[in-house]
Amino acid sequence: MKRIQLERWSGQLLSPRTRLCCLRQWNQSTPHIGSRRLQSGIGAEVSEVLEEEESIRPIRAGEFASPPPEAAARSAKLAALHARLALPKKLPLQTMARALVDLSADPDPQFNNTALSQVGGSLISAYVSEWLLCHYPRLPMTVLFAANYAYQGPSTLTKIGKEWGVETAAYPGSEVDPGLLQFNKLTPGSKVPSLGVSTRPDYAGFYRRGISSRVVYDDEFGDQIKFPEKDTVTEPVKQPTDMAYSNFVKAVVGSIYIHAGRSAARSFVHAHILSRHLAIGSLFQFKTPVRELARLCEREEFEFPVARILSETGRHSRSPVFVVGIFSGEDKLAEGAGPNLSEARVRAAVSALKAWYLYSPGSNTRVPSEMEEMGAKPWTPVHIDMGEIIH
Repeated sequence: MKRIQLERWSGQLLSPRTRLCCLRQWNQSTPHIGSRRLQSGIGAEVSEVLEEEESIRPIRAGEFASPPPEAAARSAKLAALHARLALPKKLPLQTMARALVDLSADPDPQFNNTALSQVGGSLISAYVSEWLLCHYPRLPMTVLFAANYAYQGPSTLTKIGKEWGVETAAYPGSEVDPGLLQFNKLTPGSKVPSLGVSTRPDYAGFYRRGISSRVVYDDEFGDQIKFPEKDTVTEPVKQPTDMAYSNFVKAVVGSIYIHAGRSAARSFVHAHILSRHLAIGSLFQFKTPVRELARLCEREEFEFPVARILSETGRHSRSPVFVVGIFSGEDKLAEGAGPNLSEARVRAAVSALKAWYLYSPGSNTRVPSEMEEMGAKPWTPVHIDMGEIIH
């Protein structure tokens, strides 16, 4: 019986990346073998394999932290995701595989999705903000921040990523299927790491964090932007699930922008993010709606609003209903129903304020990014409101 050569047989079963790792460890463990000695016996085989692997893919520091780029072409999950999202053919599978590798899985910026997610996040923020401002030009800033978070916050992008059918890997590594989301997960019960230093110039002292300050110094959600403190020893980076999915969705948009252009990225954002229904009216919270309505009518030079009872039923029963209307001169602004006259008046004032702030020119309103397309029609200025009532 012919004897099997175990060294060559085991090497054929290993993947190219794993074979390279094993051969490097063998070569480092035998430093007494010089380059001349490698030309004979098994050393020649090792030298040939190393030259073959280095010709396929260059060596990098921290190798084997994520799947090699050449494994993307053999991933059925990755090809199915590419087809399911109807991504442009210009977008290669290798870039899609990189979009699935989080910073916590592979710290090498050439192989993770940090740069792609930064580009995609900026594009999503720009397209969502211009859509909200052009379709709802009278929204208060607090409601605009909340609407931005509802459309592109980490929770929303996590739901979108899961709806795409993307699954997470148990642990990142070179043997993981490139079609799985790879990140270093937080252990159950561990505290989410918080960032320490704020970017505000007056963070150390007393400051008033008002609406204007949030617009200037904070992010698109009105939250403080913080960075890790310097000269601090931190543990290996671990990522919450919602942030990993959020970075992946942003990286997909950034990949589309890089390979297919702005028009394809904008269409993708409108199809997957802005197409979702959001009840913006439920984001309002008024403290003194009657006073705010009076200030609004004064600013717009309307007649002072007056509440008038329109109808009632069961005044002396256990469940009466009163319908009150708010009038500015002869024009009825809104009406509201309640169990007493005071509640009905407040609800009518809230309805009048929502009718003012939720004004929209229509669904066919153009946005500035449409002018980037070839052959775009001349720009028509959109409605710009004076702003919210400050009291």
